[in-house]
Amino acid sequence: MEEINFIARWGHLLFGITWIGMLYYFNFVQGGYFKSASPEALADAKAKLAPSALWWFRWGAMFTFLTGLYLLHTIGATLGNNEFIIVGALMGTLMFLNVWLVIWPAQQIALGMKEGDGPAAAGKALLASRTNTLFSGPMAYFMLASAHKGSQYSAEGLSTGLWVAVGIVILLELNGLFGKQGPLASVAGVIHMSLLLTAILAGVIYFV
Repeated sequence: MEEINFIARWGHLLFGITWIGMLYYFNFVQGGYFKSASPEALADAKAKLAPSALWWFRWGAMFTFLTGLYLLHTIGATLGNNEFIIVGALMGTLMFLNVWLVIWPAQQIALGMKEGDGPAAAGKALLASRTNTLFSGPMAYFMLASAHKGSQYSAEGLSTGLWVAVGIVILLELNGLFGKQGPLASVAGVIHMSLLLTAILAGVIYFV
């Protein structure tokens, strides 16, 4: 059983690298290229490059999520979960749902793979993708902190800080679905906001 759990951790890491690596590629590389590419190059990239990249992106997300569920069930049941892993798993789950329920369907329309309002779909996909990028920094921090900084939460109940952190994450997710990009519109902005969110959520868990 211990060896299976280790293989699951290894797979979770590999799948996560694939998923988040593609997320950063879309936000930090491909978006800028699409804005500056010639019409011919843009059309070719949308027809060939983007669909291939999205395949790796969405299936990386799927298997990261599945291995994460396995680890929560097995290792969490043995060692106990703590507030760090709860926040990290919440963000990871929302990110996974954003990929499959928002980004992928919208990108199919934006890339002309399905009929629909292309510009509106592209904007919807971008906001959800920016939100995932925003979550990626604190999600990784809390996943690591769960093993190195966290202790099992008290049976008396979850802390106020956890509920505040969960509330912040939910509000940001709602903005990612129905709001505006705001400071997430630029690459620098989303990187800075991800680091700031990491500090805020960690501070809430530690001190509230």
